[in-house]
Amino acid sequence: MLSPAVDLEKGEINHPSPVVPPSTEGVKDDKEAFLVRFEKDDPEDPKNWHPYYRAWLAVEMGMLALLGSVGSSIITPAEPVLSVYLGVDRETSVLVLSLFVLGFSFGPLVFAPISEVYGRKWSMLPAVFGLGVLSIATAVSKNAASVFVTRFLGGVFGAAPMSNVSAALGDIYPPQTRGVPMAFMAMCIVGGPTIAPLIGAALTVNPHLGWRWTEYIEAIMAFIVLVISFFFLPETYAPVLLKRKARRLRESTGDQRYWHPSEKDRVTLNNIVTKHLSRPLLMFFTEPMVTCIAFYASFVYGLLFLTLEVFPIVFEDHRGWSTVVSTLPFLGIFVGVIFALFVNIANQPRYAKAVAANKGRAVPEARLPPMILGGALFSTGIFWFGWTAAPKYHWILPVTAGGFIGAGFNIVFQQCINFLVDTYGPYAASAVSGNNFLRSLLAFGLPLAARPMFLNMGVGPAASVLGGISCLALPVPFLFMKYSLRLRRMSKFAPVNE
Repeated sequence: MLSPAVDLEKGEINHPSPVVPPSTEGVKDDKEAFLVRFEKDDPEDPKNWHPYYRAWLAVEMGMLALLGSVGSSIITPAEPVLSVYLGVDRETSVLVLSLFVLGFSFGPLVFAPISEVYGRKWSMLPAVFGLGVLSIATAVSKNAASVFVTRFLGGVFGAAPMSNVSAALGDIYPPQTRGVPMAFMAMCIVGGPTIAPLIGAALTVNPHLGWRWTEYIEAIMAFIVLVISFFFLPETYAPVLLKRKARRLRESTGDQRYWHPSEKDRVTLNNIVTKHLSRPLLMFFTEPMVTCIAFYASFVYGLLFLTLEVFPIVFEDHRGWSTVVSTLPFLGIFVGVIFALFVNIANQPRYAKAVAANKGRAVPEARLPPMILGGALFSTGIFWFGWTAAPKYHWILPVTAGGFIGAGFNIVFQQCINFLVDTYGPYAASAVSGNNFLRSLLAFGLPLAARPMFLNMGVGPAASVLGGISCLALPVPFLFMKYSLRLRRMSKFAPVNE
């Protein structure tokens, strides 16, 4: 029961008013007023940081991405030595490559949730530390089981920077200017496996170093980049930065109403399963765009790692080149990867115009024309390499074909990822995750099949089979140009703004 209150100053009795529930609208307005956001031109917003500073951060992220890609193939020139040391056949020794790449399938499933709750920096740096430790563990291993297990776990940890740096670049660059740093990032991820065999071969044949130093060098690189990033790489993920800003405002003002929704985010088994496992698989099986793009990107990605096993057959076994010299043709692939960088950058002004014409909204179909060129270069390179690989042909012919393979692969790969990001917007992480899972599985399996396939069928026929499969995917960009908008209207995940 309510009691009257006495106003001692006026000597009056004030009867209490009936209790009225507070207005929900007022509570919402109050809550909205204290929601912490980035203001216009806010210096705390990573997209407003100085261009030179963002460029430096892109270089740091490139070094982080390079670690995992180099780690995948730096040990491959040591496979014949490992085969003898571990007492396994040559086909089994390929597992030092394949298991590391298999780890790429599972790493993002572990570290992606961490990046979306605790930030990009703390999803990458502990993983880089783990990669360094596991590289040392591989180097000191004395039996096949320990080598294979530590290589697989190294791939799991090495996948974190490779998968999360793309998201971090999205934190600091708007869509209109993201193309150039993303192309640079793709070059680091794709180029790493093509230059690492040269380093590994030089270390393996050195009598004072040997195969173990391929892993020691990987560990040294990881720890150097770790120290640099620990001191000079800031957090870039906006929800984490806003969460910290809300905490600072509560402490400095004493007003506990400042808040941000990310403060309630936690990594749980439930959201890992529903967000990072179920949705990517659901999208892969129910979204034709994800399925087609995933198969195309995965096939070309798998063939990149297949070449790591085929090139030694062509240049070391058939031509009799030494271990170090037989890895030099990988530079042909790397030159092609660099060429693709310029193609992808050249498409950026055209894409920016398409976005401007679409009122600032993404235009996935504008990503497709370079993919047509990339597919043609890729298929041409495979056929060319297969039928000029024999020792009777000059070495410059298969090396040049490798350049076509590298250029075609990088163009296709980069535009496939851009197409998925543009198409699925808020669900892009799931679409890319499903793509990443499939491409790592193919990159795991194809190197295992490479040696038996190319030795039994011959280089020319085996390359023709792979080239024929790649030709089947050539119509994909044309089909999406015609039907992409219709498929997006039918999709449950792809937002369409017209």
